[in-house]
Amino acid sequence: MTGAKIFSRDQKGFTLVELAIVLVIIGIILGAVLKGQEIINNAKIKRVYNQQREVFAALYTYLDRYQRFPGDDPTAATRWSVTNGNGNGAIGGFTTNCAIGATTETCQVWMHLRNANIIPGPTNSAANPSNSYGGSIAVGNAAVQGLTSNWIAMTGIPHDICQVLDREYDDSDATTGDIRGTVNYFSTTGSQTVYFRF
Repeated sequence: MTGAKIFSRDQKGFTLVELAIVLVIIGIILGAVLKGQEIINNAKIKRVYNQQREVFAALYTYLDRYQRFPGDDPTAATRWSVTNGNGNGAIGGFTTNCAIGATTETCQVWMHLRNANIIPGPTNSAANPSNSYGGSIAVGNAAVQGLTSNWIAMTGIPHDICQVLDREYDDSDATTGDIRGTVNYFSTTGSQTVYFRF
């Protein structure tokens, strides 16, 4: 038998059973990683919704205490060194990016809430708080998809997360209901602003 290699029984390798066990272990690890990602994504979705509920509760706590929404309160300057609102019920000048010293009603919301000790933060700052996706939280009166109302807005939310929020807590349509999107959830692939009516 010249030129041919003879394999002896002493050579070692993986058996089919050992390979199957390794593949099962790899599958379990991959499944755990994917499940972990799903848990993290679900937690972030719930956190965005809970942040909106926290802002909603803060707005109505202020309303209960002072009979006006923060930012729109025409008597706030008598209590703190802040700018008064006009008291018309609409939180005007809607913006999602308030500078620290901004005086519009939409920005004064945060100063009024902080000075009333309803939310934490520096009492001399009108800067917007951040949501769990890193965008800002804003409050104001605006026309969103044809409906003019007071809104709590969350910027920088991935479009598919906006869709999940709308599906789970409203009517799944970006253009109707109490939760609305900047655009139709299916017509974009980036992030957008999601609005919650209050």
